[in-house]
Amino acid sequence: MTRRNIELLLLVIAAPLVIVLFAMMVVTGGQELSFNTLGVPIGIFAAFVTAHLAVRKLAPEADPALLPITFALSGIGIAFVTRLAPDLASRQLMWLFAGVACMVVVLAVVRNLDKLAHYKYTLMIAGVLLLLAPMLPVVGTEINGSRLWLQVGSFSFQPGEIAKICIVLFLAAYLAQNREMLSVFTWDVGPFRLPSLPTLMPLLVMWALAFVIVVLEKDLGSALVLFTVFLVMLYVATGKKLYVVVGALLAGAAAVVLWMGFSHVQQRVDIWLDPFADASGAGYQVVQGIYSMADGGLFGVGIGRGMADLIPYVENDFIFAAIAEETGLLGAAGVLLLFLCFAIRGILTAARAKSDVSSFTAAGLTSIIVLQAFIIVGGVTRLIPLTGITLPFVSQGGSSLLAGFIILGLLLRCGDEGTGLGKEMASATSTFSANSVLGRVSLGKNLTGAIIVFSVMFALLVANITMIMVVQAKDYQSMPGNGHTLARESQTERGTISTYDGVVLAQSVKGDDGSYTRLYPAGELASHVVGYASERFGTSGIEAAYNDTLKGQENYATWTDAINSLAGVSTPGNDVALTLNSKIQQAAQDALAGYTGACVVMDPETGAVLALASSPTYDAAAIEDLLAAAASSGDSGSSALFNRATQAVYAPGSTFKMVTLATALEDGVAKEDTTFDSPGSMEIGNAPVTNFDEYAYGTITLARATELSSNTVFGQLGELMGPERLVAGAEDFGFNQDIDFDLPLSTSLMPDPEDMTTWETAWAAAGEPVGESRTANHPSPAGPQATVLEMALVGCAIANDGAVMQPYLVDGIYNANGERSFTAKPAKLMQAVTASTAQRTLEVLKGVVSRGTGTEAAIPGVTVAGKTGTAEAAGKQDSSWFVGIAPAESPRVVVAITLEEVGSTASADAKARSVLQTALSVQGVL
Repeated sequence: MTRRNIELLLLVIAAPLVIVLFAMMVVTGGQELSFNTLGVPIGIFAAFVTAHLAVRKLAPEADPALLPITFALSGIGIAFVTRLAPDLASRQLMWLFAGVACMVVVLAVVRNLDKLAHYKYTLMIAGVLLLLAPMLPVVGTEINGSRLWLQVGSFSFQPGEIAKICIVLFLAAYLAQNREMLSVFTWDVGPFRLPSLPTLMPLLVMWALAFVIVVLEKDLGSALVLFTVFLVMLYVATGKKLYVVVGALLAGAAAVVLWMGFSHVQQRVDIWLDPFADASGAGYQVVQGIYSMADGGLFGVGIGRGMADLIPYVENDFIFAAIAEETGLLGAAGVLLLFLCFAIRGILTAARAKSDVSSFTAAGLTSIIVLQAFIIVGGVTRLIPLTGITLPFVSQGGSSLLAGFIILGLLLRCGDEGTGLGKEMASATSTFSANSVLGRVSLGKNLTGAIIVFSVMFALLVANITMIMVVQAKDYQSMPGNGHTLARESQTERGTISTYDGVVLAQSVKGDDGSYTRLYPAGELASHVVGYASERFGTSGIEAAYNDTLKGQENYATWTDAINSLAGVSTPGNDVALTLNSKIQQAAQDALAGYTGACVVMDPETGAVLALASSPTYDAAAIEDLLAAAASSGDSGSSALFNRATQAVYAPGSTFKMVTLATALEDGVAKEDTTFDSPGSMEIGNAPVTNFDEYAYGTITLARATELSSNTVFGQLGELMGPERLVAGAEDFGFNQDIDFDLPLSTSLMPDPEDMTTWETAWAAAGEPVGESRTANHPSPAGPQATVLEMALVGCAIANDGAVMQPYLVDGIYNANGERSFTAKPAKLMQAVTASTAQRTLEVLKGVVSRGTGTEAAIPGVTVAGKTGTAEAAGKQDSSWFVGIAPAESPRVVVAITLEEVGSTASADAKARSVLQTALSVQGVL
C-alpha cells in the first residue's frame, strides 16, 4: 500500500473511536442516537478526510501516521470539551476546522524548508517579538496570574504558541549552518575539553530568554518547553551530552533563583510537594484532579459520568484528569500512547529527512508536542510541579490547537522532502558536506537517543498514573475531604447496620432529590462500634471497616450482585448484622453512665463480642456537629469520639494477676496451696512493694492471696517466675500481639524482659507498670498495659479451657434481597494455657467473688468467678477494674470493665454485676 492509502486506512480505523465517544455522551445525556446528534464527529472525520486529500496532492511522501494520530487526539479533545464545557465546544470546533485549513495552507506555501532557512533571523526576531507581545500595555492581558494573551475586543490569542514554532525554525537553520562548529570543543580545562564561550552563547541566550519569560510573563510552562526543546535540538545536532548537562545545571540554577525570588514559583512547588496541606485553597485544583483520577480505576466511571467538572479550568489544564476518570487507566494510558506514537513518527520523519534543516525542524517540532504533553500530564499527576500549558490537540484553546496543526503541516512537509534513501544519497553532494553519510549515521544515533528519552518519560507517566488510579486509589477515595467519593455514595443506598437481635443502628434514607442521608435511629446505642459515615469527615467504626461491603462492592451474595458491581449498576448496599445484643449493649452503657471508662462483653466459647461500650459516648444523630467541634478544638483522647474499649491502653491493676496466676500454675512455679508471707510492705529488688493501704495478711496461700489481691505475694511470685517467664506468659494471652479485629485495636504491652529489673518484675506480676518506659536504660514500654478488650480475652481464655478465640463483631452480611453472603465462624486465635490450668485458675477466681475482693459481683443463684483490680497512678485517683466470668461451671459470658479515676466512689465489680445479669437473662440462664 502507498503511504497515502495507509493514512486513509488509519483514519478509518480511528473514526469509530471518536464516534463512539460522542455516542456514549449522547446516551448518557438521555438523547437518541441519530445523524444529527452525531454530526460533530462525522464533521470532524470529514475535515480530516479533506486534509488527507490535500496531503495526497501536496505531500504524497509524508509520514502516513501523523495525520490519523492527530485526528484521534483532536476527536478525543473535542468530545471532552463538549462534555466539560459545552458552551465552548462550538468555538473549539471552529478552531479545529481553522487549524486543518492552516495545515493545508502550510503544505501549499512551504514547499522547501531549506529555502525558508534563509530567513532564519527574521524568524528569530518574529519569535522573540511574539513571545514578548503580551507585555504590550494596551492589548496584553493577564489571565490567572500569567500574562500570555493579546486581546482585541472579544478576540484573544496566545502569540507564544506561534512564537515557539518560529524559534524552532530559526534554531533548525542555525544548527544546520553551525553544526560542525558546535560539535568541536576547543577549550582545555585540566583533563577536560569544553566548548568555547562563543560556542556556548546560543545555550546561554536561550536560557536567558526562558528566564525572561518566567519573570515578565509568569509562564513557567512555555519557558520550560522552549528551553528543553532547544536542548533536544542541540543534542540531536551535535550528539554532545555535555550540552544537556550544562543546560540542566543552568535550568537548576534558574529554578533556585526563581523559587527564592518569586512567590508564585514557591506556591507551585509547595502545591507539588503537598497539595493536601491546603486542599480547599491553593491545592484545590490538583487535589480535585487526583480525586477524579483515583475514581477512574482500570476501566473508568463511564463517559459523562465523572465529576471532573468540579476541577477549575478542567477543559484547559486538567482535561487529562477528566479523560482518566471517565475512561480509566486504559483510556488514559491510551492517550499517552498516542502521544508516544506521535513522538516516534516525528523522530522517524527527522531521521529520513533529506537535509539537516528538515531533520532538525522535525525533531524540534516533535519535541514541542511531546514535551508539552509530558509537562502538563506530569503536573496534573504530581510527577513534576504543575505549569499552565495545554495538552496538545486535546485541551480547549484555539491558539494551542492552531499551533498544533501548523506543526503538523511542517512535519508532513519534512517527511515529504525525505523521499527515500537512494534519492537522499544521490543529492548528498548538494545537501551535505563530503562526509554527509557519516553525519547521517551520527544523526541517527542522536535521534535514537532522543526517542529513548521520550519513551522513558511516557513510561514514567504511565507508572505514575497507575500509582494514583490503582495502587493508591483506595487511599485517595477514603480521604475525609474527598467530595467525589462522598457525593457519589450519596446517590447509592448504603446498607444497614443492625444488632444480632434486629435493632437497626444505621440506615440510609432517600430524600426528595434522590440522594441518601445516613441516619442512626438508635442514637447513643453502640455509637462507638457503628462509627459514622460523614460527607465532610469520612468514616469510622464498622462504617469504615465494612465500607465497601455497605456500598455493595464486596461480599456479594450472588453472581448477579458481582456482575452489577463490576458493570457500575447502582444497587443497594449489603446489610451488616453485628454480634452485639441490644439489651446487653444497653446494660454495658448504663453501667458506665456518668463515668469515664469502657466495658466489653464476650462469648468465651466463640469470641463473639456481645457488647462493647465506651464512656463518655455520643448521640450519633449529632455526629456532624461533634466532629466539627472536635476538629476545631483538636480534641482527641478526651473526646467522646474516643473508643476506650479498643484504643485506650490502661494499667490493668490486679486483674493482670489472672495472667500471673495462670502462668505460675502452668509452669509449675507455684500451686494454689503454696504459702507466702504477705506483709503490708516489703522490699523486692531493693525497692518497696506494698499491698493496698499497706494491709498485712500474714502467711497465706496463693489462692487466698488472689482472693485478697495481695501485691506483696504476687510480687514474690513474679520474682520467682522471672521476667522472661512472666512476659512469655502474658504474650500467650495476647500481650505484645497485633490482634486482628473489626475496629482499630491498640496493642497491649509488656516490656522486653532484658529491660526489667527485679522490682519492676514484682510490680508487673501484680499488674502495675512501674518501669521507666522508653528511656535509654529501658527502651521497651513499661508493662503491663492493656486494652479492655484484651482483659476480656484473658477472661475468655480462662473460661474456655485456655483457648483464646478470635474476637469478632460481625455475625453476618446480607444483600438487599436478604440473601446471606457471609456467616461468621468461630476460630481459635491462640492457646494461652492448658485446659487443666485454666480450670484450676477458674476455681481460684470463684473465691474472689464468693469471699474475696469481688463480692459485689455476686449474683444469687449463679456462681460468678472474676478478678478485681485497682490501678494506681501518681497524683490521680485510683481506677477500678473487674473481669467477670459466669456461670463459672459452664461459662457463657465474660465481662471486662474499667472505671477511670473513681477512687472509692464506685467499684467496677458492682457495675459488672448488672451487665452479667442482663447477659445471662438474654441467654436464658437467669
